[in-house]
Amino acid sequence: MTSAHAQKFPAVQGGGSLILAWQIKNKNVLVVGGGEVAAGRILNCLNADALVTVVCPPSGLNPEVAYRVGQGQVSHTPRNFEPSDLDGADMVLVAVDDPEASTQIWKLCKERRIPANIADVPPECDFYFGSVHRDGPLQIMVSTNGKGPRLASSIRKFIAKQLPKDAGKAIEAIGQLRAKLRTVAPNQDEGPKRMGWMTKISDAYTWDQMCDFTDEDMDNLLRFYASNEVPSLETLMLMRENPDLSKTELFDGSFGFSVGA
Repeated sequence: MTSAHAQKFPAVQGGGSLILAWQIKNKNVLVVGGGEVAAGRILNCLNADALVTVVCPPSGLNPEVAYRVGQGQVSHTPRNFEPSDLDGADMVLVAVDDPEASTQIWKLCKERRIPANIADVPPECDFYFGSVHRDGPLQIMVSTNGKGPRLASSIRKFIAKQLPKDAGKAIEAIGQLRAKLRTVAPNQDEGPKRMGWMTKISDAYTWDQMCDFTDEDMDNLLRFYASNEVPSLETLMLMRENPDLSKTELFDGSFGFSVGA
């Protein structure tokens, strides 16, 4: 292959991390420690619907972790870590002020091939926690690959300020429409058409307009799927006022305009 052809492709930038949305719902996550860092890790895992067990003497629990233990949001083993605590763990998060103990836990995790994160020790981490912006279903993570956590937080805040208002609500609406579409067109061979039509929908309306979609609007949108068309917002609003309006009436200009693809 010539150098001219090679220039068409992205250059490889080594040293990065593979950024994934790791699904840990109903997975067993072991958290060793009960301080401020552990509290943040616990909340992240609970937000992802994980089953969290905290190993820490009661005297080491900060108010937030103690609250979650008291509310039954996490399981609590009230003592220092023991190797048997790793039995059944799908992920291990260590947040204790004892470098030697942390390293020993990390080595045990490596032996058992359990992914682990040792707080503030990048070389002993299979993955990093980034700075996350959350708005409903929208999650944006900024990572500096362990080099500058404080900078990651600043960058995350900057990005969040640039986002449209109610972006999460708009995404929720589109997600509901996508779920409805799968009931209308469930066959696997319709996948490309579904994806193409949803792309059209996402590009056709503003964030504010998508936020205001009602169940009726979504049902009306689905009426245009078979023909792979997308109605204008004006048409969609007209259908609210005239629920029995047929597509023929809309397309033939009976109401002073017609719908384009």
